[in-house]
Formats: sequence, structure tokens, C-alpha cells
Amino acid sequence: MSIEDIVDRSNAAYARLQFTPPWVYNPWDYAQEPYLEYWHRYGQPGKDTVLMGMNPGPWGMAQTGVPFGEVSYVRDWLEIRSQPHKPHPEHPKRPIMGFACTRSEVSGQRFWGTLQRLFVTPERFFARHFVANYCPLIFMEESGRNVTPDKLPRAERDALLRICDEAIAWQLQQLGVRRLIGVGKWAESRGNALNQQFGLNLEVISILHPSPANPLTNRGWGSELEALLEWKS
Repeated sequence: MSIEDIVDRSNAAYARLQFTPPWVYNPWDYAQEPYLEYWHRYGQPGKDTVLMGMNPGPWGMAQTGVPFGEVSYVRDWLEIRSQPHKPHPEHPKRPIMGFACTRSEVSGQRFWGTLQRLFVTPERFFARHFVANYCPLIFMEESGRNVTPDKLPRAERDALLRICDEAIAWQLQQLGVRRLIGVGKWAESRGNALNQQFGLNLEVISILHPSPANPLTNRGWGSELEALLEWKS
């Protein structure tokens, strides 16, 4: 089985689900090409650690197909060149402009900016690390406000998690990682669930999400990540 098989099978399963939020984007569909380029360039086996987020943000992975994918870092540091398409239908307040998007995602800036500072080149970072999102879907209200997966009604959430669990477990097994750093407590909880369900035997810990909405991350978030990765840098 290949990453293309996993993406296609997951997308077919996602398409059968119904959700309460009226708008759902799937970057694994319209931005599949840049995600696959990202995987094939950086997703080789033999990793030690994966940093795993919850799901895309509107100005990051939603635009580029890459987790925490702030446009400038995906284009200029990761050097991803494949172009996303547009979702149909498209929320008028959340247009997908791909690499033409001029709005920056602060979380992605902090995330990839820290990794660039620590490792200088993506090759040094990805030699032993990888970055993934647990869920590739983004959910939005009519206003454009995000609805995170943990806020979905339970039946909808459980159906979603079954698909996400299988897809991310396959990726973790292919990468051969032994440690999962959840970016946020919910991502950590999914890492623990994956251990129980698939017997992955991962060391699971967490780091605060770098969102500017959390005042605790506005000072020293990069230092916290550096402390977790220092022994691997």
C-alpha cells in the first residue's frame, strides 16, 4: 500500500460522512499534489519523532496542503512546488489562493521558523523528524470561524476519528517513529489512543499549540520546542 492509496481510501471515506458545520474543506483532495510532494520528499522511513497537529488552519495547510503550512515556509524553505486546486464549493470568506495567498498564519510562522532556526536546512530536520496533522479536514461555520474536530457532535466525531486513526497510524508505521509530540493536548490524546488501538508503542508527549490566541505561547514557544528536540538536533 502507498501513500496515494491511503489518501484515496481516506478521501472516499470522508466523502461519505455528513457534518453539522456547513463548510468542510479537504486539502487531501484539492491540495493532494503538494501533500504528496511533501510526503515523497520528506517522508522517508527511519524517523525518530513526529510532531502531530490536530487539523488544518485556514491560512496554512488549507492553502498549501502541508501541515502548519504557512505559505512562505512551504514555498521557500521546504521548496514544495506542486500547486493546489480550489475546493468546490468555496467559502467566500475563506478563499483558497494557494501560494498566491498573502495572509500569513502565525502558528505556521512560529512552527517552521523555529525549525529553520534550529536545523538550518529541511534535510537536517527531516533526517530524523516529520510533521503531520492527525486530521486533514477543516470545518467552518457560515461566518468562516473554525470548528475543531473535538467540537463536533459525538457521532460525527467518532466516525471521523475512525478514518483518521487508520490513515495516521499507517503513516507513523511507515516512518518508523518511536516518539510522538502532540501539538496541543488533544493531539497528544489521539497519540495515546493510537498506541492502544494499533500497538504502536510510541512515547507520547505534548507541546502547547503555537497559536497567538494562547497567551502562554507568545513568549518562549520556540524555546520549549527546542528543549524537546535538542537531543536530536
